[in-house]
Amino acid sequence: MSHGDGYNEELSDLCTRLWDLDENRLVVDQHYRLDPQGRTFSRNKEDRADNPLFEWVHPSVFQRETYQAFVALLDNYEKGTGVPEEVTPQEERENWTFLNRIMATPVMKEVHSFLSSKGHVPSDVNGFLTRLYAMWFHLYSRTRGGARNPDSSGFEHVFVGETRASDVLGFHNWIQFYQQEKLGNVNYYGYIANRGQKLNDHLMSIQFSWKSDVKPVGSSFIGTSPEFEVALYTACFLASPESKTRLRIHDMNVEIICHKFNTRDGVHIGTSYPNVIR
Repeated sequence: MSHGDGYNEELSDLCTRLWDLDENRLVVDQHYRLDPQGRTFSRNKEDRADNPLFEWVHPSVFQRETYQAFVALLDNYEKGTGVPEEVTPQEERENWTFLNRIMATPVMKEVHSFLSSKGHVPSDVNGFLTRLYAMWFHLYSRTRGGARNPDSSGFEHVFVGETRASDVLGFHNWIQFYQQEKLGNVNYYGYIANRGQKLNDHLMSIQFSWKSDVKPVGSSFIGTSPEFEVALYTACFLASPESKTRLRIHDMNVEIICHKFNTRDGVHIGTSYPNVIR
């Protein structure tokens, strides 16, 4: 249900509950600190930030169970589209470990309760996990024309990132950004915002390059847990009738973009990410 201003009231209420239940969300200046530096624009290719975006993230963050399981997945993928993905038995075990760990959190229990009450997912936990695995981890082809190899998945696109030619696709997760920035693979160019707009330490639009490939505009939550992002994107994917869903989460106004990818074996997440409403 949406108000006349276009915000989805029901999903706003749900996602506000998910936000409040996110015990693993980080606290600015306690767990991490950002250095936004210069403002830039999508068509600008000049680096307006001399330093990394993240000044620091406390190492203890990555000892948390869901964070550990999430980070273990980030090296399981080929960067370029068109290169077939091969899921090893070890990688499949890591996928299931991640899903089982996030399912133990209040955030995922809440989104399961909501979605099952609406008939979008099975009411039993195993059935829900099976649906999540298919949505996020089943492979499909993102290649244009020619041989269409299984080279992508919802998880890879949203959380890890991909490249095509010189473009960065997806890559909407702060943990992956931080890890790649520490390794020297990401160069932060600056933040994107209207003049005078107050920056939000938990939601930003930025420009960056990844191993020389450029992302002119990339938006992501920052400091939120892996379980929160999976829960929110899953809720919008399954329960919103729109590809663009406007949410109010406390004082944060955000638009969730969610596109579906249809294949012979079902409907998968093509992309999902937050847009800052300016």
